[in-house]
Amino acid sequence: MDARNKTASRIGAIVGTGAVLYEKRDGIAWVTLNRPDRLNAYNVAMRDDLFAALNAVHADPGVRAMVLAGAGPAFSTGGDVSEFGQAPSPTAARWIRFRRDVWGRIRALPIPTIAAVHGFTVGGGLEMALLCDVAIAAEDTRFCLPETSLGMIPGVAGTQTAPRRLGLGWALDLNITGRWIDAQQALFIGLVAEVVPLKALDRTAHAMASALGRLPREHAAIAKIAVWEGLNSSLADGLELEQRLALRLDRFSVAAGFSQNAEPHRPRRRRINS
Repeated sequence: MDARNKTASRIGAIVGTGAVLYEKRDGIAWVTLNRPDRLNAYNVAMRDDLFAALNAVHADPGVRAMVLAGAGPAFSTGGDVSEFGQAPSPTAARWIRFRRDVWGRIRALPIPTIAAVHGFTVGGGLEMALLCDVAIAAEDTRFCLPETSLGMIPGVAGTQTAPRRLGLGWALDLNITGRWIDAQQALFIGLVAEVVPLKALDRTAHAMASALGRLPREHAAIAKIAVWEGLNSSLADGLELEQRLALRLDRFSVAAGFSQNAEPHRPRRRRINS
């Protein structure tokens, strides 16, 4: 069953209002945005449900990796404009976002995270994908950051995650122009790691999550800290951080009796033909 046809009965667990679905399969957490009639536009209910689902993923030591997906014909079209301006005040809106830092929670998960995107992946939807460690796109995926043309700038970390993933040039291009790109262009600029037929999206994402999730959570957490924190440091400070974290990981591996001979999974930048 592909990403367009996910149902509550298949996923098994409805989170909160049902705007997000949650399933744990073979140690992999599947978190699915579930407002297909609204192209998974992000509203307050989805924010709260997603925050609850991510907390459950974070707290479950049996989860080794997470896939973030979307039900229906699109991954997500970003913020639901019908709710714009409904907060009682900017101060109240900021307080609510501080209390439920969904975006920080995605980035800080101590496990590999994969965005399995298809259809429209726009605005906050694209930004959610950029907050994941790896993205896989179906052939029908179309990407855009349209906020500038609406008198705004991306507000789900897109101005910060895009240059870290894509480099300065492409990040400025997408953030300023609001241009549309397709899956193959996204592969070319490094936004996604693979492009696959839509019918293979779930299968490919699950296989990659299973491979990336073979290592203990501590290993993935330390590697992610090294990369993310290193980006905010000078080269010298980043190398020093890497050495400290490597020593920490060595101590953990010895204590856990972990074998370092396992072959790591390296996602290939490729296209799978139908």
